[in-house]
This record gives sequence, structure tokens and C-alpha cells, in this order.
Amino acid sequence: MKFFSQSFLYDDNWPIVSLAYFLRYPNPYASHVLSCDVISREHTPSGTLLTTRLILKRGNLPRWFPKQFVSRAESWLVEESEVDPFGKVVKCRTRNLDNVKIMRVEELVEFRQTEADKTLQHTEVRIVSGFGWGLTRRIENYGITRFKANLQRPAASLALHSRTPTSILEHGENLDAWWSPESDRIVIKTSDSYLVLVSVEYKADEPVCGPPNVSLNAQRSFLAGPGEGLPMKAISLHFEGVVRVEGELLSVSPRKGHLFFSTKTPSTVQRMPWPTDEEGLDAENPAQMGYDTWIVNEDDFGWLVEEDVAVVDMVYSRPIGSEIWITSDGRVYLVQLHESGADVHYEDHDTPISGNEQESIGTVGWHGSCIHNFETPKWVQKQRYVDPNEHSDDQDRRTWEEPRRATAVAVNHRFSVFAIGTTSGQIEFTPFPSQGNVVPKSQTISIPNAYNRPTGEVRSLDWSSDGYVLAVGWTNGWGVFSVGGRCLASSFNMEHNVDMSKFQDPFMFGVQDLDNTRYAFLQMDDRVLVYRGADQPDMSVISPEADVWQHIKQYLASNWPIKYSSLSSDGRLVAIAGRRGLVHYSSTSGRWKSFGDEAQEQSFSVRGGMLWFHHVLIVATESSKSYQIRLYSRDLELTGQNVLHREILTSPVVILSLVDNSLLVYTLDNTLYHYLIVPTPDSIRLHLCGSITFNGIIASPTAVRMLSWMIPTSQKHLGDPVDDLSVATVLMVVGGQLILLRPCKAADQEVKYDLQVFADRIEFCWIHLRGIGALENSLWAYDAHGMRIWLNALSMEKTASEDVDSLDVKESVSIPLDFYPLSVLMDKGIIIGAEHEIATRMNLPFVMFRHTTSSHLFLQHILLYYLGTKQVKNAVQFASHYRKLVYFSHALEMLLHTVVEADAAQDESDNKVLPIVVDFLDHFDVCLDVVVGCARKTEVDRWRRLFDIVGNPKTLFEECLSAGKLKTAGSYLLVLHTLEQLDSHSTDAIRLLRCAVEEKEWGLSKELLRFLHSIDDTGGALRHAVAELQLEEMSV
Repeated sequence: MKFFSQSFLYDDNWPIVSLAYFLRYPNPYASHVLSCDVISREHTPSGTLLTTRLILKRGNLPRWFPKQFVSRAESWLVEESEVDPFGKVVKCRTRNLDNVKIMRVEELVEFRQTEADKTLQHTEVRIVSGFGWGLTRRIENYGITRFKANLQRPAASLALHSRTPTSILEHGENLDAWWSPESDRIVIKTSDSYLVLVSVEYKADEPVCGPPNVSLNAQRSFLAGPGEGLPMKAISLHFEGVVRVEGELLSVSPRKGHLFFSTKTPSTVQRMPWPTDEEGLDAENPAQMGYDTWIVNEDDFGWLVEEDVAVVDMVYSRPIGSEIWITSDGRVYLVQLHESGADVHYEDHDTPISGNEQESIGTVGWHGSCIHNFETPKWVQKQRYVDPNEHSDDQDRRTWEEPRRATAVAVNHRFSVFAIGTTSGQIEFTPFPSQGNVVPKSQTISIPNAYNRPTGEVRSLDWSSDGYVLAVGWTNGWGVFSVGGRCLASSFNMEHNVDMSKFQDPFMFGVQDLDNTRYAFLQMDDRVLVYRGADQPDMSVISPEADVWQHIKQYLASNWPIKYSSLSSDGRLVAIAGRRGLVHYSSTSGRWKSFGDEAQEQSFSVRGGMLWFHHVLIVATESSKSYQIRLYSRDLELTGQNVLHREILTSPVVILSLVDNSLLVYTLDNTLYHYLIVPTPDSIRLHLCGSITFNGIIASPTAVRMLSWMIPTSQKHLGDPVDDLSVATVLMVVGGQLILLRPCKAADQEVKYDLQVFADRIEFCWIHLRGIGALENSLWAYDAHGMRIWLNALSMEKTASEDVDSLDVKESVSIPLDFYPLSVLMDKGIIIGAEHEIATRMNLPFVMFRHTTSSHLFLQHILLYYLGTKQVKNAVQFASHYRKLVYFSHALEMLLHTVVEADAAQDESDNKVLPIVVDFLDHFDVCLDVVVGCARKTEVDRWRRLFDIVGNPKTLFEECLSAGKLKTAGSYLLVLHTLEQLDSHSTDAIRLLRCAVEEKEWGLSKELLRFLHSIDDTGGALRHAVAELQLEEMSV
């Protein structure tokens, strides 16, 4: 027997540790746990809770163990636990039920709260093997080694630097810290206006933590997780020096060669070089060698709205090469420093500062524009400005707390938008200024706060690396928002009076291309999820159990995170690319293919995307500043020698798009290339048909998020594919704008493009080119509020009746959504997406969060548009594609219900849609079911108007009887009874009952008998029906 015991002290309190222990199974990350079921649960007289759970786990057998003794590496376990909420003790005993002769494992765990409000865990395990055959000791050693390795905590201290008490006394306490752009220094701001500089040294030769202290055979069972395959570099921190800043330090902005910082008294912006040796200074850049000071005044900063202000926060955005300042009056400015007599070299970016300002560079100075402004009340303007952070002796002085006063700002260069947080807790999205330096109107984001709890001011904002998600921290809560402004998750104080000494989670209280319209494909940083419901006759959902990420741990261990992914049109092939290289998967074979030679895998990275063309994977790659498009076959091994075709490019690829056999490639030099994919007898290649530049049209190539095109029908069927580029309407999502570039030929036959903005603040866009005729060339865009659909976008033009100030083109259909869409499944008629669920418990100081899937039918919305515009033929053609779906009649019922409700709110003479809808329903066999289903879900006072158009319900009842739709006739029977159209002898009910008995519809017969009993309390109607049909004499 082998015995092992261990104790560990958690800093968290007992409720948190206990709940975490019981929630460990099941969860999507524990893929070895196949099932977990509660067998029994009961309360004892002493108040404890006894629970028994049955768990099925899957493991790996060691290679040396004989395989004939165990057919499957699975084992059943029973877990018996006792929870004492009064003594705050959890005791749990776990043991295996099968394979006990090979190895019997018994684990005892106890969690007990200490006096310091921490949790002490004590674990004991006993492992006994009765296998024999000379393997008993080896099996026991293997079991105890596996158990020890699973207990090891993967935590390692990278570096620690502690300031001395003397330093804290002389220079003040730490208030804030910033990284340098090269991540080799940390700048710390102190309370006494000092800058403490700490250098960071990375040591690749010194290991931080090694593999588990187990045998080599056992190490094979422990694969590194995503991102854990690369060796962790040791880090050392060294004190570099202290800089005294005169005038109360406010904010710091580290740069590559120098430091910018701002002060309050006097109000200045200053620049100083990093402390370094004289030999290391750049003599060609004198500004880097000296110190500069700019006093904030009306002469040098004339573009400031208020002159008597200080810069309280400085945020440098490297991609746009500009600063964002927050001044003490709460306004936000976009600024740049212009140098005199020297060329200014910014990073590779597209600056939002207008060209007029760049031409006005003459002297060293700051140039900018206000991107967040507000009107101050006149009575406040006449008073002397008083800093809200300062104490005032004038108790009678009226104070004005500006609700739009900015407290935090974050830059999203991918969608060309600023996120601004205010003192009132509100969030505003402001687009980048236009070329004329005109700031577009900002959008105020709606913050869900059902219980109207105080949020406090916005403390921090930060965008995700891809620009799609914004994290927000308030004084009293947190939230996550999409780039369009939809709240994905949020939480505020569960209780206003919180014992902060017991609160252990400070974050809670203080702070790609979705063009596949058949399979929803969700990419995350360490996995991909594929919706398989399109292959089923009815609806299903995206579930974590359906993903395939667990098979690529070895690749992701050294190449995490996933940067690009692609799904084939039939949903069977998946390709994933991380930091370097790529892998691909086939659901048919169930196998992943990766590079056998690791050097080849690490020699390139995917940049620009991947696409499947049947079994061929098209990849945009970058390798040592060389840019290629490579073609790999799924049937061949992944090697450098098996590349089917290489296309050399002069610029990096921004995005790829595939339309039939046409490959569209948009590059960083603002050029669109059109290739034809040409199969050859023994391979496949790309043929360049043409290219066109968008200089002067697309200002920021890196902001292009989606690319496709639409070709006129005549060119599609009769034209030469080589000429597609000259006649195609190009569709792009640039930043947050959905734009169409329509071709027009000038007098010299040169193709030029007219830019048309369809919509703003678009997060995702789908296009349907062929398949369902009524939806061909339709655009589907999500803008955080709902789905906007433009049917036949090729013919869409902005009408004169639309708002002149609006850039948008009015959509054909608008579908409000209460969840976040992931894909539009055209052949299913649904929009599928995800939403979050949050559960709170008053005895726990945190929120439990999970994702769930949701869906929404779009059929009724499209049909309502066609019928509202009297396009009955198009509506019938569109609906015919979906008539075999099990929920088709439900969609028609929702359509009719919407029209009936709208009809009731208007005069009968004004609404002419209802008769058209009724005529449309007559084209389908489910018409009678739809009408009665809608009626039973509608207020009774709407019925007379409905049946005045549909027809007399008595006539519809007779049609159901003659057609053999007995259940539908039963529903009409209820309508006739409500409208008092049944005779005193219930003749119609008896006729229907007779038919039901003859057809042996016993369920319907039972319901009809209940109906007869309910309409006559005396029972006379029921007795009459029984006697009429002689039911007492009938033998069933």
C-alpha cells in the first residue's frame, strides 16, 4: 500500500473554496470527466448535507501495463461528501468502484475554516494493488506518482522588487506604474511626485520552473496546456534611479527614447530622455538628448477649449502615432507633437490628424483637436475654476459636477473609435476625426443596471487585442461590451454594505470572419467551436462538448494563441494557425495533421487569413519579410515540399476572401488582387486576373475587417471571369463602417469607384450570394442592437426621403436581437448566437457566469417586408425554400400574429397588409393550422377582424373535417364556442368526435369529451354525445 498526505492553506474563505471544490466537475476544461450524477442528497438532524455522486472518468494506461486486462481506460468513482455549514467543514471521500483488484484508490479531503478567515485543506490518499504478476509495486508507484503530479500547483514567482522603508518615507508610496514600449523598464509614480525607474532583465538561460518531479514514463501523461510549451524566461528587477518632478506629477507616457509627463503647478507637459550612457544617445535626434518643457497656456495650446487646465492623463497610441489627453476640466483631446527642422518618424500607422494640420508644421509644438466636449452652464463659466479634488473654505459656493467629465479613455485603432468613460459612470464611443478634423457625433452606450445600483465613475477602460470587446471597470462594478455597444456581461455590487475585509476578489468590486452561412464557427484563443445543427433535421446548439480543441494541445502549447482559423463550406475541414505554423483537422478521419519537421513549422507565420477551397487550404504567410500565398492539400502531409503553389506578394496580406473560384486578396499597400483558382491535371494553381488600388478611397488599409464582392447576374452567367474585377461591386467593412464600392468607367475606360456607406458601427457582416433566390446578393449586418438586412444590395440606392445628415442607407429589414449573433444559417432560417447568464448568491462575494446559446427565426421578418411592399410572388418563392422545416408553420403563425396586432393598433382603412398576408397563407397547406394557432394566442377582441378577412370559422371547421385535419378542427371548435356559433345540441362537436373515434384518435376523443363536459355543467351535452355515438357499447 502507498500512502500520501498533504495540507495546504488557501487565502480565500471557506464558502469560496468549498463551492469551487464542488464545481470542479463537470466543467468544459476537465475533458477526462465523462459524466457526473447526483445519486442521493439529504439533510441530517444535525443540519449537515450528505451528498453521493457517481462520476465516470477517463484516463491513460501506462505503456507497460498489459492491455488485455482493461478494455477501456475508464473508471466509475463514488464521491460521498458531508457539508457542515455551521462548523464550516467539508469532508469528502472518493473511491473507485471498478478495477479495484488492479488498483484501489481512496481519497479523503477535508476543508476547514481557520480563525484568520482562511481555509485549510488536508488530503490523504491510499493506493492498494492486488494485481500480482510482479506488477503490484509498480502499479502502486505509478498511482501515487500520478496523484502527486496532479496536486502540484503551476505557480512560480517570476520576479520581486520591494522598495525599502527609507525609499517609501523619502519618495512616497506607489500610485501608478507604466511599462516602457520595449518592456525593459517600469516607471512608477509615487505620492510625493517622484518617478521611480526599475529596469527589467530577461534571462533565458535560467529556468523558472521545471517539469513535475516524476519519471519519464509518467511525464508523457502530462501534456503542456495552451502557451505552456515554451520555456518561461526568468526575470530580474533592478532599481535604476529616482527622478524628482517639480510641480505635482500627474501622468506619465513612456516612449521609445524618452519620457513624457505632465505636472499641475505649473501646468506643463515635459519630456526627458531615459537615463543612459552618453554613448547610447542618438546624436542625430537632439530632442532625445535634452529636456523640453511646454507650459500649458493660451499661446502655445490655443486649441484647448479651456486655457486654465492641466493634463491629468496621457495615453499614447502606437498604431496611430498620437496622444490622447484628458485635461482637468474633463475634456479629451487627440494631439501630436510636431518637430521643427527634422523629419518625424512615427510607427507604421494611419494617423487620424488631418492633412491640413500636418502641412502647418513649422515649430516644435503640440497640435490637436477636442474629441470629447460639453457645454458648461453660464453661471459656472462666470466663476473661477476650482479643482474638484481640492477642499474649498467657501461652504456656500454652488458647485457644478459635470456628468460628462472624462475619467478614462481607450483607443481602438482597428475600428477607428475612442471609448471615453465619465464621472457619472456613462460610456461614450467617439469615431476618429475626419480628414477635415471634424469629430463625428458620439454614441452613448446603454448600461444595463436592473436594480439601479450605483456604478460610480469609470476607473479603467481597455480594448481586446482584436478590437471587438471593451472591458470597463467602475468604482462599484465591471462590464464587458462589444465594439458596437452591446453589453455582453456586467455586474455591480450585490450588496451596498460589503465587509471588504472578507472580500477576496478585488476585480469584481473595483475596477473572425463569419461569412459561413451554414455552420456557425466560433474562434477563441485556445479552441474553436463548430455548430453541427445544420446537419440535423431540427434545431440544436453550439456546445463546448462539440469542439475539437483538446486534440491540438501539443501544437497550442508552443503556438498559443489561435490567431486565424477556417472552416470548409461542408463543415468537415478545420484549419488553425497560432503564433507560428498551422495545423488542420478532418472530421471524417478524426485526425489532425501538423508539420513533422518543427523547424518548418516555426519558419513562417500566417498573416492575413486562411481559406478552404474544397480540400485545398489557401494560406497567406509571412516569413522573414517575405509574403506568400501558399496552397496545401488536405490529402498530403504538411511539409515545405508539399506546397501545391506559391504566389509571391510585395506587401503583407490584410484579408482573404473566396467567392466561387475567385480569390480576392487585399494587401497592406491598399491593393486588391483578383486570382482565379485553376485546377490542373496533377495540381492546382492561382492565375492573376487583375488588380486595382484603392488609394484615396480607403484611408486605413489595416482597418479593413471584411471583404467580398457582388457580380451582376449577366456577368455571372455570360461574362468572362477575368473581367469580374471591372464590373464587381466590392463590399468592405472598414473600421465599423459597411461600405460598397460601385464601379464606374470614366471617359478613358479607366475603372473608378463610387463609395457608398451602408451602415456605421457594424461589428459583423454576412453576405448571401447564391442558394436561396430571394436572398441572393443580400447583406446581413449586426450593429449591437439587431440585425440589419439589405435585400439585393446591388440595386440599393439612398433615397431622397432619407435623412441627409445620416450616412446610412435604410435597410430593408431590421430584426432586434436580445443575444449576440454568431452566424446566419440561411438554409435553416435562423440566426444563432450566444448570451450570458449570471447568478448571484447573497452568501458569496462573487458572480457565477456562463454562456448559453440562443436562436431567432428570421423568416417572418423577411416575409413581412415582401408582403408589406405587395411582393406576394417573391414572398411565396422565398417561403417555398423553408416549407419542409418543422418550425415553418410556427414562423407563419408569428407573421400573422404580428400583422394582427399591428392591424388592431390602426384604423381598418389604413392597414391593408392583413388581407395580403391571408392571401399569401392560402398558398400553403398549413394555412388552416396557422390561422387557428394565431387566433388562440391573440386577444378575443381581435378575432372578429381576423375572421372577417380569413373567413367564417364555421366554414374553416368544415374544411378541416373534409381534409381529415381532426386536431386542427378541434382547435376551431374552441373558436366556435368562444364566438358562440355552436348550437345547443353541440352537433359540430359530436361530428368531430365521431370522426375521431372512427380514426382511433383516442387522445383527441378524450379531449373532446372533456370539452363537452366543460361547456355544460349539468352533463347533458356529454351524455347526449355518448348516447348519440353509442360509446358505452363500444369495445376498444
